[in-house]
Amino acid sequence: MFTGIVQSVGAVKGFQRVGSGARLTVDTGLPEKTLKLGDSIAVDGCCQTIAALDGAVCVFDCLAETLNRTNFRDYRTGRLVNIEPALAVGDRLGGHIVQGHVDAAMHVMEIKRRGGDLALTVRRPDRSSFPMVQKGSIAINGVSLTVAELTEESFTVCIIPHTWAATSLKALNAGDCVNLEADLVGKYIAELCRNSAPSITMEGLKSAGF
Repeated sequence: MFTGIVQSVGAVKGFQRVGSGARLTVDTGLPEKTLKLGDSIAVDGCCQTIAALDGAVCVFDCLAETLNRTNFRDYRTGRLVNIEPALAVGDRLGGHIVQGHVDAAMHVMEIKRRGGDLALTVRRPDRSSFPMVQKGSIAINGVSLTVAELTEESFTVCIIPHTWAATSLKALNAGDCVNLEADLVGKYIAELCRNSAPSITMEGLKSAGF
């Protein structure tokens, strides 16, 4: 479990395809004493398990499902990535509940200044599988943000200068692919609504007297 508050900006040291998956090596920039084999680390919002460790450099084994769901397939050596270690019980929940389970990878449509902030507009995922509401929470490359504007085709978040400077979001350009995770509570509500919706059939209407 994570909170969407990035702890460091790491750098990709290597990305090697292995069968249908890949082996990802990242210099996390985290204090060495805080890392150990088997730990969960969110890399650009995607929960990964440390499979090998050398100081702050971590190696992760990425499954085919991970490559299909995330922007990992675009990784190149030197790419900046957001890093967050798993939340410890009792830690402050500074952002929102983030599982590190990426729901979609979508393209940035526009980045522009809006007053003192940055407005980041991203193509909207399929509404049937990605619930969103205006002023709701969303994780973009592992960063907890708030949906400021929502249309049928896109959504926009406004990012304060500190968050822009302290995360890998500052390296984004229009056309780049970003990892998205929908709000967990919203996903459960959407699923409950789908399962509780009554099934209307002609037979049912006739039996009800229509």
